[in-house]
Amino acid sequence: MRNDVLLDIATFLARRWSGNPKVVITLTPDKIPTAKPDKGQIELPFLTYYPGTEFQKYRQWRVALWYESMRMRHSTKVLSYEHAFGLLLNTLETKRIEVIGLRDWEGMVNELIFNEGMSWLSRPLLNSIYGKYKIAEAFSQYFLTGYLKGELFGGELEKVKKASELASELVNEAVQNGYGTDWIEQHIPKLVKILELDPLTSIPVLAPRTRAGLSLNQSDLLKQVEKVVRLKRRAREYEVDKLTKEVFEGSDVLKEFETLVKESKKTENKGYDSLENYGLSVPERLDVDETPIYDVDLISKVKAAFRAWKTGWVERHEETGDEFDVESHVEFLPKVFLSDFKLSIKTKVAILLDHSSSIADVELEYKQATIALCEALHYLGIKFAVYAFSTEKSQVKCWIIKPPNIKWSVTSARRLVQIRASGGTPLAEVYGLLQPMIKSFKPDIFVTLTDGEPSDFDAVRGMVLSYKKTGIHMVAIGVGRNLTDSVGIGHNLKYLNYERTLAVSRLQDIPKKVIQLLQT
Repeated sequence: MRNDVLLDIATFLARRWSGNPKVVITLTPDKIPTAKPDKGQIELPFLTYYPGTEFQKYRQWRVALWYESMRMRHSTKVLSYEHAFGLLLNTLETKRIEVIGLRDWEGMVNELIFNEGMSWLSRPLLNSIYGKYKIAEAFSQYFLTGYLKGELFGGELEKVKKASELASELVNEAVQNGYGTDWIEQHIPKLVKILELDPLTSIPVLAPRTRAGLSLNQSDLLKQVEKVVRLKRRAREYEVDKLTKEVFEGSDVLKEFETLVKESKKTENKGYDSLENYGLSVPERLDVDETPIYDVDLISKVKAAFRAWKTGWVERHEETGDEFDVESHVEFLPKVFLSDFKLSIKTKVAILLDHSSSIADVELEYKQATIALCEALHYLGIKFAVYAFSTEKSQVKCWIIKPPNIKWSVTSARRLVQIRASGGTPLAEVYGLLQPMIKSFKPDIFVTLTDGEPSDFDAVRGMVLSYKKTGIHMVAIGVGRNLTDSVGIGHNLKYLNYERTLAVSRLQDIPKKVIQLLQT
């Protein structure tokens, strides 16, 4: 599921649940519960924070959103979970806002039961914990669920039961009398005393997947959900199986989830599906991580170079220079007011990337340079298309990275990152596959990035000539591993009828070379 789609549904639900029409949702890779939450903002983790299937991850994430929304609506304080006092206060507040929240949102009962079953599998086993943290974790388990995962010895169990009884009385009194977070906080020292804890005892905060990992057993989960159903629903024996199945399957939320996934795929593939009719291929996976090919420093440098060219001015700070007389300057100007306007460049560009096996050892840097180039072209407002070719199962593949009618986005980067360098350089065949698409787009410049000799020189010359007859300026950039290599590649490209050929020995120079092409 795409994060922007996830943010849309989260914003809608949170504003409805919290009663705050201006609440903003932000996503973080690993969300640790924060102290002093912003009343106008809710932080949530990515779906990958949770264990289970994609649907199970979404259900846990959705419950977390509900709890955060209830905190926003009914709590005035959240302390750090990393010390005992904060953990106790937040645990009681979780139960209090849950009771109050379910008065308005009874439909969340099944989801809370499922979430308890999932989170229970991620809970640490008490037998594996030592020290004061064990007592704090045992209290949290027993108070929120009514049972323990593991064993307590000596007088530990009595302490936990006594503290849980007091905590239940406090929550009930707070709910009945409308007391808030501050009232609950005043009574936390009593729990600290019963449990014989130091209020500042350190409590480790771990992500659920850290404990459950990839070994989540669905049959164990089903048994745990059944256990929670028996405890929470107090259902008759003949109803338990039916209610357990209802909670486990989550049919109501499943429809919501499927709609969101469908919307994600619809948005991701918009503009791509019809292009497959040209005989081109679209990388299928959308769940890949595109961050490795984003070199932020390189992108910034390329954008800076483009910015200087775009404005026509380069600002330099020197220790010495001419003094600027503003009054004298204004006197010679017919119009003295300044205004900014956006400069749009009309040049259309098509880019073809060689992903043959010869670039395998520099594949990452090759893609980083490509991303920097595309980010800069997007920044300039230039209409462009990006294609790549490789070999898959002994068959030449021409991949669509970015069609000309779709804006550059993370989607395009995800399609690029999953293409693997393989095969030879059947450049003429690739040009043939692209020809209908290129004729439809009619770019001003067609740039080919390659690091090897084509399989058939004569065929490539013929295809380049056919493109030039349609008014397209054909340019090739040879990519070498060192100066000698790049000179040799550049020499070979001169005999292929390209209007201009360039050679680079540093992949980081590719974006700047394309700038030079656009300037001429």
